[in-house]
Amino acid sequence: MNDRYQSGAEAATDSPAALAAALRATGYLADEGLATAAFLAIRMNRPLFCEGEPGTGKTALAQALAQVLDAELIRLQCHDGIDATQALYDWDFPRQLLHLRALEATAAAGGPPMDVHAVEASLYDDRFLLARPILRALQHSPSVLLVDEIDRADDEFEAFLLEVLTEHAVSIPELGEVRASTPPIVVLTSNRTREVHDALKRRCLYLWLDHPGVEREIEILHSRIPGVPQRLAKEVAVAAQKLRTMDLLKPPGVAESLDWARALMLIGASHLDVDTAARTLGAMLKYREDADRVRNRLDVLMAS
Repeated sequence: MNDRYQSGAEAATDSPAALAAALRATGYLADEGLATAAFLAIRMNRPLFCEGEPGTGKTALAQALAQVLDAELIRLQCHDGIDATQALYDWDFPRQLLHLRALEATAAAGGPPMDVHAVEASLYDDRFLLARPILRALQHSPSVLLVDEIDRADDEFEAFLLEVLTEHAVSIPELGEVRASTPPIVVLTSNRTREVHDALKRRCLYLWLDHPGVEREIEILHSRIPGVPQRLAKEVAVAAQKLRTMDLLKPPGVAESLDWARALMLIGASHLDVDTAARTLGAMLKYREDADRVRNRLDVLMAS
C-alpha cells in the first residue's frame, strides 16, 4: 500500500463522520446511515451490498469512494448470461497466434528448433493475458471494485462471485493462483429486479438507498451545479418528489434531477413553470408513456 493511499484512507476512514465529510468533498452527500455503512465496509473489509431504486446513488457511491481513497475504480457491469470468463480473464488469441507464427518462421529460417513444451509455456504468458474486472481488482492495489446490477446475473455467477469475495484469490490453470495483496473495496449494487441469494448477502454489509428528501435533493443540486438559483433548485426538487409518487414506468432519479436543472439553466429559466417544464421534460422522463402522462398533469405538478 503506498503512503499516499495509506494516509488518505486513514484520514477519511477515521470515523463515519470523517468519511461523510470526505464524500461530501467529492460532491456525494451521504447521510449518517450511509456513511456508517460505508465506513464499516472499509474497516471490516466486507463487501457493501447496496439495493434501491435506479437513480438513488448506488453507483455514484462507489465512484465517490474511489476518489476518497485515491483508488482505481474498476467496474464490472453485470448482464443476462454473464459468466466467470467475462468477469475474470481471457487469452489474447490473435497475439498468441502471431507469436506462434513468429516462432515457426524463426525455426524455418534456420533458428533453434521448436520445443513443444517451451512454445506452449511461452503462449500462456502474462503478456497475452487479458485481465477482466475481477482479476484487475485483485492485481491492483488500491482499488474499488464496483459490481453493478448483480441482480441481472444468474445463480451460477453469484456462486462464483461469492467464492472470489471470500478468498480474494482466483486460480488461472496456466499461471497458478493470483491473490490480492490488499483486498479491493467491493461495492455491489442491485435494482432488485430479482432477489439475490442469502449466501451472497451474508458475506456483505447491507445498505438500502432511498431517493433523497426535498431538502437533501436541494443540497445535492447546489453541490453538483454551482450557481443554480435557489428557487429553481427547490422547484426541481419538489417536482421530482411529485413525479416519483406517480405511476411511471421509470421514476426519475437524482441524475435526472441534475440534468433537468442544468437544462433549465441552459435555456435561461430562473424558475420552473408549465411552459419550461413541458419544453425540457425529456431531461427528466425517458419513456413516451411517462411524458404523455405527466404533460396531461403539468398544472398539478407545478402547483405548490
